[in-house]
Order: sequence, then C-alpha cells, then structure tokens
Amino acid sequence: MNALTDIIEREHAPLLRRRFLAIAALVFTASVIVTYAMHLSMSSMSELPMPGGWMLSPAFTPMCGRTWLRTAAEFMAMWIAMMTAMMLPSFAPVLWRHRLMLDGERARLSWSMAAGYAYVWTMTGVAAFAFGAIFTGIVLRVPAIARCIPFASGAVVLVAGALQCSPWHARLLACCRHVSLCKDMRAAWLDGVRHGLDCLACCAGLTAALFVFGMMDLRVMTLIAMATTLERLMPSFRRASHAIGITLLLLGSIVIAR
Repeated sequence: MNALTDIIEREHAPLLRRRFLAIAALVFTASVIVTYAMHLSMSSMSELPMPGGWMLSPAFTPMCGRTWLRTAAEFMAMWIAMMTAMMLPSFAPVLWRHRLMLDGERARLSWSMAAGYAYVWTMTGVAAFAFGAIFTGIVLRVPAIARCIPFASGAVVLVAGALQCSPWHARLLACCRHVSLCKDMRAAWLDGVRHGLDCLACCAGLTAALFVFGMMDLRVMTLIAMATTLERLMPSFRRASHAIGITLLLLGSIVIAR
C-alpha cells in the first residue's frame, strides 16, 4: 500500500506543486494588499517630533481619539499581514519540502506545521506591541531618554550587523533550512513552533533594524523582506549574511554619526 501511495504521489507531484504555488501566491498577494492598505490608513496619522530630532510612530499609543483596543487590533492586523508578506517567500520552500516528505493521508500535517510557525510570529507581534507601548510611554514622559534614542538606535543596528556576521547566525540559518518528518498533528505543530523560534532568532537583527528604520515604511519592509529571503534561499547563504551584516554596520555607523 505504501509503495502504491508513493507511485501516486510521484505521478501527481507536478499538480501538487502547482497547487501549492498557487495557494502560496494567493496568500502572498493578499498579505501585500492588506499591508499596503493598512499602511495607507496608518500613515494618515502624523508622527510626533521628539527631542533628539527623531519622529515617534503613532502605532503604539492611542492617538487621534483611538482606544487601546483599536490601537492593538490595528497593530496586530498590520503585523500579521506584514510578516506574512515578508516571511512567506522564505518559508514556502521549507513548507513544500515538509509536504514532500509526507504521504497523501498525512498531507494535513504540513498545515499544522504552518500554524505552529504562524503562532510564533503572532505572539512576537503581541510582545512587540507591549514593548512599543511601554517604550512610547517612557519617551513621552522622560525627554532625557528621548534625546538618547538616535544614538541607541545606531547602536542597535550595529549589534544587528555584528549578529548577521556571527557563526551563531550561520548555525541558525542552517536550522531554518532543516525539515523533520512528523507523525501526528501535535508533533507537526511543535515542529512549526521550533522552526518559528529558530527563524525568529535568525531574524532578530533584521527585525530590530525594521523597527529602527521604520516599521510603517514600505521601502524598509521591502528591503528587509528581500534580505531575509536572500540569505535563506541563496546556496552560499553565509556570503549573503555577511553582506547584509556589513551593510547594517555601515548604516549603524551613519545613524550614530548623524
């Protein structure tokens, strides 16, 4: 029976691949459209000029008559759409390899793995909003801290660049490419969570740079998404990571010098 299943799977592999690519392309397109629409909506709210010559984003605090619930809901909607658009190009090949390792009766395990991966990034968005709200409250009340933010931002980008060039980051990239075979839904979900945590740690530097240079800036989102995809899909991913790390080191130096 297993041999017959393998034969059927091989014969239908091109069809399954086209179907998978069509679904991935549809999800990616929808996430890009939602991200762009949310960006237009949130960009209508003016940023606040802060001591030190930087601008405070309104994404983490109830401005313009919004409630905390609405602010959090808008941020999470933006975060989920944005992260789907940014991470799907690099995650889709991993999910496809996971699907190929399963027979037809267990194909649904791939969706469980994807759910575990999405869960990690969703919870990261919750933590990011909580941190952003606390940070916004502090800088609005303590001007002395607000004046230090430009220098601190440059330091964060420098650390992000150093991490990109480290052996630790190279090991995490290798983990992001690894796919394991799961036996049930729970194991697949946990494997998705593990993969999500590895991916989150691997993207820590680029995610920090995203917040520094502007999470609401579509140009920054696009560049970060391209960098994330490039270092995962290129055969010589270490060279890509080093190039990205050197770029971040230069940008961090420029931010501090300014």
